[in-house]
Amino acid sequence: MHAARLAWYIGGGCPPGGRRTYPGCRDPRPPSRSVPVSLPGGIYFAGESRAWTGGMAFYDPQLPGVAAARAYLVTVEQFTDIAAQEMYRPAADTEDLVPATDAAIDAAVADGRATLGPGRYETLVCPGSHGGVPMLTFTAPVPASAVRFHPPAPIYLGMIARGLRESHGWPAERIADYLAGRPGIADGWSPDAVTDLVVEVLAAG
Repeated sequence: MHAARLAWYIGGGCPPGGRRTYPGCRDPRPPSRSVPVSLPGGIYFAGESRAWTGGMAFYDPQLPGVAAARAYLVTVEQFTDIAAQEMYRPAADTEDLVPATDAAIDAAVADGRATLGPGRYETLVCPGSHGGVPMLTFTAPVPASAVRFHPPAPIYLGMIARGLRESHGWPAERIADYLAGRPGIADGWSPDAVTDLVVEVLAAG
């Protein structure tokens, strides 16, 4: 949801505080537009991020409630390149991933879900459409009910808080309440600690 975070996937480089340098997309143009969206389901935090440490956010359409998200209008090629980076596929393999990604996109749009591989972020989900354009995201192959939750690192949670403010315009209190209720957050963060972090990162800009 944080546009500056997505910009590193598109333009390449290492974001401040990160541990990974991204090759970027073959087409470095920014998204044509973006809109805040609400998706059926929710997000949970699990695994261990190699870029930020701590748990990673995954989308599960079967969770109760609504997930706050942001839809970016990118090309199919850019989506493929972003997906390859999230999957930790070597840059040289990106071209080879195109046919598989195209087929998976078609399947996800038709059936709501498709698989590119067994790893994290290798499952495509189509939770609906916006303005007649299918929305696509990638997530883990297993639901929240089948994983061991792991709380996110402060820098990662802070980026999500900035993204919620930036895309949805929520005040700090609503952002903190929303994040504190996500599965995995309570495993390492108290509601007060979440609130303190959100207030701090939003005040810093």
